[in-house]
Amino acid sequence: MLLSPTMLRIEGARQLRNPYTLAFTLAMPVILYVIFGGTAAYGDQTAGNGNVRFYVMVSMAAYGTAVAMSSLTSLAAAESKQGWGRQLAMTPLSTVGYAATKVITALSFAILALVAVFTAGIFTGAKAESAWHWLASAGIILGVGLIYGLYGLGVGLFFNADSAAALASISLTFFAFFGTVFMPLDGVMLDIARFTPLYGFVALSRWPLSEGVLSTGQTDPLWVLLLNVVVWTLLFGALVAAGARRSRRRQ
Repeated sequence: MLLSPTMLRIEGARQLRNPYTLAFTLAMPVILYVIFGGTAAYGDQTAGNGNVRFYVMVSMAAYGTAVAMSSLTSLAAAESKQGWGRQLAMTPLSTVGYAATKVITALSFAILALVAVFTAGIFTGAKAESAWHWLASAGIILGVGLIYGLYGLGVGLFFNADSAAALASISLTFFAFFGTVFMPLDGVMLDIARFTPLYGFVALSRWPLSEGVLSTGQTDPLWVLLLNVVVWTLLFGALVAAGARRSRRRQ
């Protein structure tokens, strides 16, 4: 069986009962948006094709999507090393079906994180010049954000189930601080930020609003952001391959 609706419901309900999942993938991005954008006095100031609240909202939605994809796929990889393959053989669900269930669940929570942050943005005055800016940013977040599923798989293959999801989300939070997700950077710190895993993704998500213009007045060319995403996608893929080899040696 390639995909089981029952397994999808079970996995979704399981994650909804998981306080870690609710706190880090759904609640935290909304709270961070409210702190840095929703209630900020400068939120109504103009930023590109919208206001600062929209700018912060997109940043936090992108962060929430990355955390959801990485933490939930890391759990899938870690579970696969703990005998799930033998358990799976006793059910009609194939290995591909199991993987698809995990990816769909991760994507579902990524969508929930985006919807939660965008809803908070609507109620707190996030504004853009047209509906296209909202849709374009949401599409970029969900499309490009899939690459963090690779990062989660790689982390899950290297570490056990108890620490994989926490490590994936905590490391992305660290990268967010140094990737201009939570606050603007300048000078040497900005130069370093351009090489971090979240920089290209979040900057692309903001592109419909900012068109590459930073709060410092500098401009990021589109090709630089795309190159960042491509390079990190390849590195995440290499992490998965290395983790798979390491996992096989342990068996």
